[in-house]
Amino acid sequence: MKVAIGSDHAGYRYKTLLIAWLRAQGHAVTDFGTNAASPSVDYPLFIRPVAEAVASGAAERGIVLGGSGNGEAIVANRVRGVRCTLCWNVESARLARMHNDANVLSLGERMIPEPELLPIVETWFSTAFEGGRHVRRLAEIDAPTG
Repeated sequence: MKVAIGSDHAGYRYKTLLIAWLRAQGHAVTDFGTNAASPSVDYPLFIRPVAEAVASGAAERGIVLGGSGNGEAIVANRVRGVRCTLCWNVESARLARMHNDANVLSLGERMIPEPELLPIVETWFSTAFEGGRHVRRLAEIDAPTG
């Protein structure tokens, strides 16, 4: 699978761990930066390109990381066609895929203990979209307003 990934300085360490794991799993990874844990950087500069890669089809999935993951999810969700979900445990990752067909995963390095990181990501990658009633709900999300 083609995976786009990006982080700010606060998510850099987990990003490097995930790139190694993703490549070991056979995924093609495009890293949109940042390339160090310091200095402090503005996360939209590294997150928006991940979301745009997913929205354009250049990547099938994306992962964005920061300190909490909140700002990263907000930026990614501003790109039409992206369904970014902030996950903090295995169950939130499972439901994000099953019910929301999330194509971008946001993670907060300061919020997730390292031993829990890979189980969350593995679950997000291995869980299929359930379809059914959720297809209608996704269409409602994308429907024009007003």
